[in-house]
Amino acid sequence: MLPPRCLGCGAPVLRQGTLCAECFRAAPLIAPPCCDCCGVPFRHAGQGAAPAPEPHGPRRGPLLCPRCLAAPPPYGQARAAYWYGEGAKRLILGLKYADRTELAGPLARQMAQAGAPLLARAELILPVPLHRWRLLGRRYNQAALLAAALSHRSGTPWAADLLRRARRTAPLGERGAAERAALLEGAFALARGAAPRIAGRRLLLVDDVLTSGATVSACAALLLRHGAAQVDVLAAARVPDAALLREAAR
Repeated sequence: MLPPRCLGCGAPVLRQGTLCAECFRAAPLIAPPCCDCCGVPFRHAGQGAAPAPEPHGPRRGPLLCPRCLAAPPPYGQARAAYWYGEGAKRLILGLKYADRTELAGPLARQMAQAGAPLLARAELILPVPLHRWRLLGRRYNQAALLAAALSHRSGTPWAADLLRRARRTAPLGERGAAERAALLEGAFALARGAAPRIAGRRLLLVDDVLTSGATVSACAALLLRHGAAQVDVLAAARVPDAALLREAAR
Protein backbone atom coordinates (compact mmCIF):
# COMPACT_ATOMS: atom_id res chain seq x y z
CA MET A 1 0.00 0.00 0.00
CA LEU A 2 3.00 2.31 0.53
CA PRO A 3 5.12 3.70 -2.32
CA PRO A 4 8.48 1.94 -2.83
CA ARG A 5 11.41 3.45 -0.96
CA CYS A 6 15.17 3.07 -1.26
CA LEU A 7 16.56 0.47 1.12
CA GLY A 8 19.41 2.78 2.06
CA CYS A 9 18.06 6.30 2.43
CA GLY A 10 14.30 6.02 2.02
CA ALA A 11 14.12 8.10 -1.18
CA PRO A 12 11.40 7.18 -3.69
CA VAL A 13 12.38 4.40 -6.13
CA LEU A 14 10.59 2.56 -8.92
CA ARG A 15 10.59 -0.88 -7.32
CA GLN A 16 10.39 -2.07 -3.74
CA GLY A 17 13.55 -3.67 -2.36
CA THR A 18 15.99 -1.66 -4.47
CA LEU A 19 18.43 1.23 -4.02
CA CYS A 20 18.23 4.74 -5.43
CA ALA A 21 20.96 5.81 -7.88
CA GLU A 22 23.01 7.56 -5.16
CA CYS A 23 22.92 4.63 -2.74
CA PHE A 24 23.63 2.20 -5.58
CA ARG A 25 26.82 4.13 -6.44
CA ALA A 26 27.80 4.09 -2.75
CA ALA A 27 27.43 0.29 -2.51
CA PRO A 28 29.48 -1.23 -5.35
CA LEU A 29 29.15 -4.94 -5.98
CA ILE A 30 32.29 -7.07 -6.06
CA ALA A 31 33.14 -8.15 -9.59
CA PRO A 32 36.16 -9.94 -11.08
CA PRO A 33 39.05 -9.84 -10.63
CA CYS A 34 39.17 -11.16 -7.09
CA CYS A 35 41.05 -13.82 -5.15
CA ASP A 36 39.74 -17.22 -6.22
CA CYS A 37 40.05 -18.46 -2.64
CA CYS A 38 39.02 -15.76 -0.15
CA GLY A 39 37.17 -13.52 -2.61
CA VAL A 40 38.99 -10.31 -1.67
CA PRO A 41 38.59 -7.88 -4.58
CA PHE A 42 41.56 -6.82 -6.70
CA ARG A 43 41.90 -3.41 -8.30
CA HIS A 44 43.48 -5.17 -11.28
CA ALA A 45 44.42 -8.76 -12.16
CA GLY A 46 48.10 -8.04 -11.61
CA GLN A 47 47.49 -8.03 -7.85
CA GLY A 48 46.86 -11.78 -7.93
CA ALA A 49 49.22 -14.65 -8.60
CA ALA A 50 48.76 -18.23 -9.74
CA PRO A 51 49.41 -20.84 -7.03
CA ALA A 52 52.31 -22.45 -8.92
CA PRO A 53 53.15 -20.57 -12.12
CA GLU A 54 55.42 -22.24 -14.65
CA PRO A 55 58.89 -20.68 -14.81
CA HIS A 56 58.92 -17.85 -17.36
CA GLY A 57 55.49 -18.94 -18.58
CA PRO A 58 52.17 -17.09 -18.63
CA ARG A 59 50.00 -17.18 -15.54
CA ARG A 60 47.13 -19.59 -15.95
CA GLY A 61 44.25 -20.66 -13.80
CA PRO A 62 42.85 -18.96 -10.69
CA LEU A 63 44.55 -15.96 -9.14
CA LEU A 64 45.17 -15.83 -5.39
CA CYS A 65 45.92 -12.92 -3.10
CA PRO A 66 49.26 -12.82 -1.25
CA ARG A 67 47.62 -13.85 2.04
CA CYS A 68 46.03 -17.00 0.58
CA LEU A 69 49.25 -17.88 -1.24
CA ALA A 70 51.20 -17.67 2.02
CA ALA A 71 48.64 -19.41 4.26
CA PRO A 72 45.59 -20.96 2.54
CA PRO A 73 42.46 -20.80 4.73
CA PRO A 74 40.67 -24.00 5.77
CA TYR A 75 37.55 -23.24 3.72
CA GLY A 76 37.36 -23.91 -0.01
CA GLN A 77 36.13 -20.60 -1.42
CA ALA A 78 34.62 -17.42 -0.04
CA ARG A 79 32.55 -14.87 -1.90
CA ALA A 80 30.72 -11.67 -0.93
CA ALA A 81 28.25 -9.42 -2.69
CA TYR A 82 29.38 -5.89 -1.75
CA TRP A 83 32.54 -3.96 -1.07
CA TYR A 84 32.20 -2.95 2.57
CA GLY A 85 32.01 0.81 2.14
CA GLU A 86 29.55 3.44 3.29
CA GLY A 87 26.63 2.17 1.21
CA ALA A 88 26.94 -1.49 2.19
CA LYS A 89 27.65 -0.50 5.80
CA ARG A 90 24.35 1.39 5.96
CA LEU A 91 22.45 -1.72 4.86
CA ILE A 92 24.30 -4.23 7.02
CA LEU A 93 24.33 -2.14 10.19
CA GLY A 94 20.62 -1.51 9.68
CA LEU A 95 20.03 -5.25 9.55
CA LYS A 96 22.42 -5.96 12.41
CA TYR A 97 21.54 -3.29 14.96
CA ALA A 98 18.44 -1.38 13.87
CA ASP A 99 15.85 -4.19 13.64
CA ARG A 100 15.64 -3.77 9.88
CA THR A 101 15.14 -7.47 9.30
CA GLU A 102 13.45 -6.76 5.97
CA LEU A 103 16.94 -6.09 4.55
CA ALA A 104 17.87 -9.79 4.77
CA GLY A 105 15.93 -10.65 1.61
CA PRO A 106 17.49 -8.01 -0.69
CA LEU A 107 20.96 -8.69 0.69
CA ALA A 108 20.50 -12.43 0.17
CA ARG A 109 19.43 -11.77 -3.43
CA GLN A 110 22.78 -10.14 -4.18
CA MET A 111 24.65 -12.80 -2.20
CA ALA A 112 22.99 -15.55 -4.24
CA GLN A 113 24.25 -13.93 -7.44
CA ALA A 114 27.77 -13.36 -6.11
CA GLY A 115 28.07 -16.90 -4.76
CA ALA A 116 25.98 -18.82 -7.29
CA PRO A 117 28.53 -21.67 -7.80
CA LEU A 118 28.98 -22.05 -4.03
CA LEU A 119 25.25 -22.10 -3.44
CA ALA A 120 24.71 -24.60 -6.25
CA ARG A 121 27.06 -27.18 -4.72
CA ALA A 122 26.03 -26.68 -1.09
CA GLU A 123 24.02 -29.41 0.63
CA LEU A 124 23.41 -27.51 3.86
CA ILE A 125 23.60 -23.82 4.82
CA LEU A 126 24.86 -22.83 8.27
CA PRO A 127 24.97 -19.31 9.74
CA VAL A 128 27.89 -18.10 11.85
CA PRO A 129 26.39 -18.24 15.37
CA LEU A 130 26.07 -15.53 18.00
CA HIS A 131 26.80 -16.16 21.66
CA ARG A 132 23.58 -16.68 23.59
CA TRP A 133 23.97 -13.47 25.60
CA ARG A 134 24.55 -11.40 22.48
CA LEU A 135 21.60 -13.14 20.83
CA LEU A 136 19.44 -12.35 23.85
CA GLY A 137 20.33 -8.66 23.60
CA ARG A 138 19.90 -8.41 19.82
CA ARG A 139 16.91 -10.82 19.67
CA TYR A 140 18.00 -12.31 16.34
CA ASN A 141 21.13 -13.45 14.53
CA GLN A 142 21.57 -11.46 11.32
CA ALA A 143 23.60 -14.30 9.76
CA ALA A 144 20.71 -16.69 10.44
CA LEU A 145 18.28 -14.32 8.69
CA LEU A 146 20.58 -14.24 5.66
CA ALA A 147 20.95 -18.03 5.72
CA ALA A 148 17.17 -18.48 5.87
CA ALA A 149 16.68 -16.10 2.94
CA LEU A 150 19.33 -17.92 0.90
CA SER A 151 17.68 -21.24 1.69
CA HIS A 152 14.32 -19.88 0.55
CA ARG A 153 15.82 -18.63 -2.73
CA SER A 154 17.82 -21.77 -3.52
CA GLY A 155 15.83 -24.60 -1.96
CA THR A 156 18.96 -25.74 -0.08
CA PRO A 157 18.13 -26.62 3.54
CA TRP A 158 19.61 -24.61 6.37
CA ALA A 159 20.13 -25.27 10.06
CA ALA A 160 20.40 -22.61 12.74
CA ASP A 161 21.37 -24.82 15.65
CA LEU A 162 24.25 -27.09 14.55
CA LEU A 163 27.06 -24.62 15.11
CA ARG A 164 27.23 -22.68 18.36
CA ARG A 165 29.49 -20.10 19.95
CA ALA A 166 30.89 -21.79 23.03
CA ARG A 167 32.22 -18.65 24.68
CA ARG A 168 31.77 -14.95 24.26
CA THR A 169 34.60 -13.04 22.57
CA ALA A 170 35.55 -9.38 22.64
CA PRO A 171 34.55 -7.30 19.60
CA LEU A 172 36.99 -7.95 16.76
CA GLY A 173 36.46 -4.74 14.78
CA GLU A 174 39.81 -2.96 15.23
CA ARG A 175 42.00 -5.99 15.87
CA GLY A 176 44.58 -7.44 13.50
CA ALA A 177 44.33 -10.84 11.85
CA ALA A 178 46.66 -12.62 14.29
CA GLU A 179 44.87 -11.18 17.34
CA ARG A 180 41.47 -12.13 15.90
CA ALA A 181 42.61 -15.72 15.36
CA ALA A 182 43.96 -15.95 18.92
CA LEU A 183 40.75 -14.58 20.44
CA LEU A 184 38.65 -17.08 18.46
CA GLU A 185 40.64 -20.14 19.52
CA GLY A 186 38.08 -22.58 20.94
CA ALA A 187 35.23 -20.08 20.60
CA PHE A 188 33.02 -22.37 18.50
CA ALA A 189 31.63 -25.86 19.04
CA LEU A 190 29.15 -28.24 17.50
CA ALA A 191 25.81 -28.77 19.14
CA ARG A 192 25.12 -32.20 20.61
CA GLY A 193 24.24 -34.64 17.83
CA ALA A 194 25.34 -32.27 15.06
CA ALA A 195 28.31 -34.29 13.79
CA PRO A 196 26.26 -36.94 11.90
CA ARG A 197 24.28 -34.19 10.17
CA ILE A 198 27.39 -32.56 8.68
CA ALA A 199 29.52 -35.66 8.04
CA GLY A 200 30.39 -36.03 4.37
CA ARG A 201 28.32 -32.99 3.34
CA ARG A 202 29.24 -29.83 1.44
CA LEU A 203 28.43 -26.89 3.69
CA LEU A 204 27.93 -23.20 3.00
CA LEU A 205 28.81 -20.95 5.95
CA VAL A 206 26.97 -17.59 5.93
CA ASP A 207 28.00 -14.34 7.64
CA ASP A 208 27.25 -10.65 7.23
CA VAL A 209 30.78 -9.22 6.78
CA LEU A 210 34.15 -10.81 6.00
CA THR A 211 37.08 -8.85 7.39
CA SER A 212 40.20 -10.92 8.05
CA GLY A 213 38.29 -14.19 7.69
CA ALA A 214 39.32 -15.33 11.19
CA THR A 215 35.75 -16.08 12.31
CA VAL A 216 34.76 -18.14 9.28
CA SER A 217 38.15 -19.88 9.29
CA ALA A 218 37.63 -20.97 12.91
CA CYS A 219 34.14 -22.25 12.07
CA ALA A 220 35.30 -24.01 8.90
CA ALA A 221 38.20 -25.72 10.66
CA LEU A 222 35.83 -27.05 13.32
CA LEU A 223 33.33 -28.34 10.74
CA LEU A 224 36.05 -30.06 8.72
CA ARG A 225 37.48 -31.71 11.84
CA HIS A 226 34.06 -33.21 12.47
CA GLY A 227 33.72 -34.72 9.03
CA ALA A 228 32.35 -32.09 6.66
CA ALA A 229 33.39 -32.83 3.08
CA GLN A 230 33.82 -29.15 2.16
CA VAL A 231 33.08 -25.74 3.61
CA ASP A 232 32.55 -22.62 1.50
CA VAL A 233 31.73 -19.13 2.77
CA LEU A 234 29.24 -16.54 1.53
CA ALA A 235 28.88 -13.06 3.03
CA ALA A 236 26.92 -9.92 2.33
CA ALA A 237 30.05 -7.74 2.19
CA ARG A 238 33.83 -8.00 2.11
CA VAL A 239 36.25 -5.55 3.69
CA PRO A 240 38.94 -4.86 1.07
CA ASP A 241 42.57 -5.64 1.85
CA ALA A 242 44.23 -2.38 2.87
CA ALA A 243 47.62 -3.52 1.55
CA LEU A 244 46.15 -4.23 -1.90
CA LEU A 245 44.47 -0.82 -1.94
CA ARG A 246 47.73 0.92 -1.02
CA GLU A 247 49.58 -1.00 -3.72
CA ALA A 248 46.98 -0.06 -6.35
CA ALA A 249 47.20 3.62 -5.34
CA ARG A 250 50.96 3.84 -5.99
